[in-house]
Amino acid sequence: MSDADEVDYRVAVTGTPGTGKTSATTLLDGPVIHLNELIREAGLWSERDADRDSLVADLDAVRESLGDWSGVVESHLAHHLDADRVVVLRCRPDVLEDRLRDRGADETKATENAESEALDVILSEAVDRHGLERVYEIDTTDRTPADVAEAIEAVVAGDREPSAGDVDFTDYL
Repeated sequence: MSDADEVDYRVAVTGTPGTGKTSATTLLDGPVIHLNELIREAGLWSERDADRDSLVADLDAVRESLGDWSGVVESHLAHHLDADRVVVLRCRPDVLEDRLRDRGADETKATENAESEALDVILSEAVDRHGLERVYEIDTTDRTPADVAEAIEAVVAGDREPSAGDVDFTDYL
């Protein structure tokens, strides 16, 4: 990468699995780090959770591996990293549950993720770590990946105001 190509922003794109993070970020201009891929490929995990059929990321090892990163980092764990702005993708829980089932998640995992979404788990973690002034919510329920990518680009460019708390799915509960 040449000096002219370097970017000076760090944007974390996070959200419950199934909200559209990977679909949207693959359409972005500029560098994107797909954190779950990095964790798997570089062995940045400490154990395998057999009950959830997932790897438990070693966040200290992830931070060390990333070093002084720039661009966009995407994962349901991205809000645990230092970032200038955090985009939390949201999706209505019943739609999220259907998306997860369509991609092969079992009933327990799909329901658990839908409930997590309704309870604002990732949003709450992002606000706790980064503050209201650096968190941006995007509801992906009825949007295409291209529309979501455009909204993320607006956050990256500084053309969108922080919006934590704008999305409310508590009626799902």
